[in-house]
Amino acid sequence: MKAKVVRLLRYGGPEALVFDSIEPEPPGPAEIQIRHTAIGLNYIDVYDRTGLYPMPLPGVLGREAAGVVAALGSKVRGFRVGDRVAYVHSPGAYCEVRNVPAARVVKVPSAISDSEAAALMLKGLTAHYLLRRTYRVRRGDPILVHAAAGGVGLILCQWARFLGARVIGVVGSDAKADLARKNGCRHVLVSGRDLLVSGVKQLTKGEGVAVVYDSVGKDTFMESLDCLRPLGMMVSYGNASGPPPAVSPLELSRRGSLFLTRPTLFSYVATREALTAAARELFAVVKSRKVRIRIGQTYPLAEVAQAHRDLEARRTTGSTVLLP
Repeated sequence: MKAKVVRLLRYGGPEALVFDSIEPEPPGPAEIQIRHTAIGLNYIDVYDRTGLYPMPLPGVLGREAAGVVAALGSKVRGFRVGDRVAYVHSPGAYCEVRNVPAARVVKVPSAISDSEAAALMLKGLTAHYLLRRTYRVRRGDPILVHAAAGGVGLILCQWARFLGARVIGVVGSDAKADLARKNGCRHVLVSGRDLLVSGVKQLTKGEGVAVVYDSVGKDTFMESLDCLRPLGMMVSYGNASGPPPAVSPLELSRRGSLFLTRPTLFSYVATREALTAAARELFAVVKSRKVRIRIGQTYPLAEVAQAHRDLEARRTTGSTVLLP
């Protein structure tokens, strides 16, 4: 039985995405075949589409999805056909049916919907490692979050507030500022209107923040460094405006012995044990309603090109989900 798939034939704009169909292969011995019910859209998909993160072509984008187990490989244990599951993995999720290594799949609790699960695996686990491992946020910490109204940002800000942090969010419009305030931000700065460094220093009584979570990249990188207090940590985890500039270690020294890291999720969930532990903590905070997953918009899988256009134009808020 054929299944729909969105192929990337060449690097380029959204028009490079082509709707097609395939005959799914049976799962390998250690794989699970998943019939997708919801697929998460992320800015990393844009990096893959444009070739910033090279991948073999022709290829299929998409790194997170949720669905139902349709078939099991001969060596797979702990799962049954019909289980609700989700995963984060290498590109390949823009399709109706996919085979995924069982080691990368987790079961979805009944209290979490398929769309929430699809939006949680990459974005939620990213928020988890940023807050709980890269810099372990403590009560009272002043922190700065760029793209605070985005998919990762809304999760991160809610979770940080639950941990007791004083969250300063940066957004692109007044409408997004209202959304950020309702989702964990004590203060919000609007880029292009409010001055970032002086605004942060004023809000922190001249101290600066303990950590900056910056997914924007080139346009904000140096100002983000200037928002940190001595011994603060700069976490550059995205390149929405392009890769950050090269920086000399002396720039970190003269700003007060700063720390700089460029983490990626897949380093933090490289083992099955790390993945399941992170997912367990993430699902628990969502089930408790301390963190609410906001699905800002959904698109049929066939309209994925428009979804990419809207994402790049910053017309989206919260998480975006594609529906097969």
